[in-house]
Amino acid sequence: MKKITDIAIGAFDGMHLAHQELFKRLSKNGAIVVIEKHDANITPKKYRCEYTNKPCFFYDIKDIKNLDAKGFVEKLKRDFKDLKKIVVGYDFAFGKDRKYSIDDLKNCFDGEVEVVDEVKKDGISVHSRVIREYIKRGDIKMANSLLGHSYMIVGEIIKGQGLGKKELYPTINLKVDKFILPKSGVYATITDINGFYEPSVTFIGNRLSTDNRFSIESYIIGKEIKNPKNIAKIIFLDRIRDNKKFESLKELKEQINKDIEIALEKTKEHTI
Repeated sequence: MKKITDIAIGAFDGMHLAHQELFKRLSKNGAIVVIEKHDANITPKKYRCEYTNKPCFFYDIKDIKNLDAKGFVEKLKRDFKDLKKIVVGYDFAFGKDRKYSIDDLKNCFDGEVEVVDEVKKDGISVHSRVIREYIKRGDIKMANSLLGHSYMIVGEIIKGQGLGKKELYPTINLKVDKFILPKSGVYATITDINGFYEPSVTFIGNRLSTDNRFSIESYIIGKEIKNPKNIAKIIFLDRIRDNKKFESLKELKEQINKDIEIALEKTKEHTI
């Protein structure tokens, strides 16, 4: 890990606006050190790397949680031989039970420690826990505002009910792990499948009008995707409506037609 002179350290679930403020403090020789706690569900695992042009290095929490402040800094200096600067957020803590503070970091590190103040957007503190609540409530627009990018989930394409292709619209069905899911309902989305970003309508929830089973399915507007790859990404732009039960497939299809019109309008201008 030579030539890296400065690092930003944190869990960085979401890679949101506050995290980006830390990254702005890095030089061209900077890197990001992710403390992997295995509870990230906005941007789990290496999906964080998609939201930065800086190299990302991952420390598993179980490998460092018992280190004291001196031991932690010594590890950083062993791994990053040219380290001159560490950037952290104002609430950074480390070690077992988050025992050690920024002051401990400053006392043990012989270089610069830059602390980034709390970041707010429209008066709301930008934190991963806050963003999670907006996602769970289905308030995708607010979540995206705090993220600074559109919320994305990634899933494995699985076989669906088969009813959509015959009676409604053909959908891509996903099995999603690790990512937090928005509230049950219908969303205007962009679906990345086979490397192409396509306007779509995405449903999350129990299929109340058919078999009542839970599903995540996305209709690529105007297209039937044949022989898709194993993985698809769904990028959420806005919520369209709640999940509801329809008395017939005809009534459901009429509603989906309305959903498509709304989704097309909302996906005309979007930021991934």
